[in-house]
Amino acid sequence: MTDIVIATNNDGKMAEFEEMRRVLAESHPTLSGLRFVSQRQWQIASPVEDADSFRGNALIKARHTAAETGRPAIGDDSGLMVDALDGRPGIFSSRFAGEDATDAENNAKLVEELAKQPGAPRTARFVCALAFVRHADDDAPIVVEGTWEGDVLDAPRGERGFGYDPLFFSREHGMSVGEMDPDEKHRISHRARALKQLIEQLADLELK
Repeated sequence: MTDIVIATNNDGKMAEFEEMRRVLAESHPTLSGLRFVSQRQWQIASPVEDADSFRGNALIKARHTAAETGRPAIGDDSGLMVDALDGRPGIFSSRFAGEDATDAENNAKLVEELAKQPGAPRTARFVCALAFVRHADDDAPIVVEGTWEGDVLDAPRGERGFGYDPLFFSREHGMSVGEMDPDEKHRISHRARALKQLIEQLADLELK
């Protein structure tokens, strides 16, 4: 098994990576030789995310974690882009309501902002960028991006998932992500779509 450190201290995000690995393993054999581990066990502080894109921030995280652990790392930066808000909260999704905002506070802020525009479209998309580096100075990082189109609801629905999941309505499923079966989410989410792309490229990469 090859350990790859996931550059996050977010328990919800880490659990999602582990579940995606389980769900996707049957159709992506490369995953059988990989083990995702959290950077928490190294007690790594998060780096300053000062890029202006999901891709840039994902790469900052990956390089930082690889430098701190001496192991290959995957950085993840993801968020919700709402058309009526000109793409906000975007890269600031986790701190939309403030630096230490909870998921509930961020959701409430989003509902409040959209309530100011009652006639505006509710269209939005989840975006996830994943960056993989073999080591901190890897000059050929792999960076991929996955998206998931949907709409923002007027109020949260469901208890599953984390972040904006209860507010994000998946048109093809007719429900919020907060109401969705977790295995289904882990097959088709923005993060799953990005991970599938990454796995396909890792299959041809020598990690040893």
